[in-house]
Amino acid sequence: MIEIRNKLKSRRAAYPLQIGGALRLPFEQRQKSRLRTRLVSGEEVGLMLPRGEVLRGGDLVTASDGRIIEVIAQPETLLHVECATPAALARAAYHLGNRHVAVEVGDGYLRLAPDPVLREMLLGLGASPREVEAPFEPESGAYGGGQRHEETGHGGRIHDHDHDHEH
Repeated sequence: MIEIRNKLKSRRAAYPLQIGGALRLPFEQRQKSRLRTRLVSGEEVGLMLPRGEVLRGGDLVTASDGRIIEVIAQPETLLHVECATPAALARAAYHLGNRHVAVEVGDGYLRLAPDPVLREMLLGLGASPREVEAPFEPESGAYGGGQRHEETGHGGRIHDHDHDHEH
């Protein structure tokens, strides 16, 4: 079994990189530092990344056999949220953030993991939520460097939210 222990600091290189495999994972698995999984080719691989490291679609990691592996954000079922006005979208984002929900912020939309309670809250705020299949790339958080696709240093781990309590 090959091991993946390091993420390349930048996807930009002075010379072309030879990609030797692909690792397709949903977001939940891309935020784990220890994981046994398989490359797209079927080869078994063990992730042993520094704690708190989050893999993003397009990231490159190095394998113990010397290959560079590309991370692919696997499409998954998400709640896609649009609103009639930018203020209404900001209000929806505020209420989701107040509940510590992992949210992807796009141009005119929000995306989050499906949740019936949050769906009802969003409908009550006048939002238009619908399910879509798409890769999930939520924000890394205020203390995660603020950079979604070029993580530096601490990786911005997104914590699991306990839905059993309301704020």
